[in-house]
Amino acid sequence: PLEWLKEYVDIDISTKQLADRLTMTGTKVEAIEDIGKDIQNVVVGKILSVEPHPNADKLVICKVDVGKDVIQVVTGAPNVQAGQLVPVALHGALLPGGIKIKTGKLRGEISQGMMCSGEELGLTDADYPGAEADGIMILNEDYPLGMDIKEALQLGGEVIEFEITSNRPDCLSVLGIAREAAVATKKAVKYPKIEVQKGIGSIEGEASVIVEDGKLCPRYCARLVKDVKIGPSPLWMRRRLAAAGVRPINNIVDITNYVMLELGQPMHAFDADKIAQKTIIVRRARDGEVLITLDDQERKLDENTLIIADPEKPIALAGVMGGLNTEITDQTKNVLLESALFDGGIVRAAAKRLGLRSEASSRFEKGLDITNAERAMNRAIQLIQELGIGTVVEGMIDVCHGSLEMQTLEVPWKRINKLLGIDLTVEEISEILESLEFKVECMGDMLKVAYLPLGGILKELQI
Repeated sequence: PLEWLKEYVDIDISTKQLADRLTMTGTKVEAIEDIGKDIQNVVVGKILSVEPHPNADKLVICKVDVGKDVIQVVTGAPNVQAGQLVPVALHGALLPGGIKIKTGKLRGEISQGMMCSGEELGLTDADYPGAEADGIMILNEDYPLGMDIKEALQLGGEVIEFEITSNRPDCLSVLGIAREAAVATKKAVKYPKIEVQKGIGSIEGEASVIVEDGKLCPRYCARLVKDVKIGPSPLWMRRRLAAAGVRPINNIVDITNYVMLELGQPMHAFDADKIAQKTIIVRRARDGEVLITLDDQERKLDENTLIIADPEKPIALAGVMGGLNTEITDQTKNVLLESALFDGGIVRAAAKRLGLRSEASSRFEKGLDITNAERAMNRAIQLIQELGIGTVVEGMIDVCHGSLEMQTLEVPWKRINKLLGIDLTVEEISEILESLEFKVECMGDMLKVAYLPLGGILKELQI
């Protein structure tokens, strides 16, 4: 979503110009979509009165204040009452599916528009609580009368679709794209300020993590949140998730998905009370083990599958999908958050074998920054604290088998120009690399570039 991207980088050119620049710098734009274009001339209205229709038992006549005027609307919806705020499609309005609204008569009474259901606006309960209820969609928040419904429900805005190649997992996030956009537009990235308040008690003794193979799981971070209040996420979060193609579920799950989209680090939330002995074990599955995943499908496992388990049972497919037996539900009171790094090869093989590719697996299989696991965990905890939906327990379990140290690569800078067929000065090359968060030191004909290896494992690079 362009609105989300603009939070991290100042964009003062058109979306088309931005798309052209990003495409020319290697981040190919596939499409630009205006997600609110199918809804026009629909506003917030307030029902002033509801009277029986004189010529139809199942219809009522409503007087509706739409800001600049009071109009009459005839409806058969069973749930309308005076005082409610509702979406009103005025004369000339356009709705999804190409539906046009005009003033007309219903059984002899004039109707100057239409009050809309959630379905008529293309919305579900995940987008706005109550959108799937029978009848007219009732707005729960207090909006100015006459306000464009797209602005009120944050339905509009442009979304850019990118084709991300397999060697650029760093671009599978809003901040990753922001870094590219900043370089392309010669701007600075404005990173979210991540600050975590001190929690209560200590996680020591409350939970534990055992990683049986450090090569398959170079890092596993876990934190505990108690007394959570499961409910819908705030509107701004639901709309950003939906615009990015992720279905909102509930506040805890939405936070993990939001952090994944923002920072590129997949996360998972377990119902802590369903984890036996409050112990997480990262291990290979045993032949014949079975797990029912969150999509309610039974998965038969073998030793080539990396799983998250407790001492009694599998509870998740590592890097792919969680298990139904530890799902976050409305009854969940305590949550264990996971932010980990799994070997891309074993995740990819499991996803392919089980026919279960997910947003998480598509990121893990390409390789992720090992330091991002802690950053993502802190971001999720920050959002939980800011939204006031749980009590965070102090401390983080961090089982790390990978390297968190910067690695260096010496590169002949003229060789870069030769390979790319361009002609940049060493200063221009250094500036581009530094804006992409490499640390660069010029040593004559050589550039010394410091970087964080994906997965904490140094791989041979030849230039």
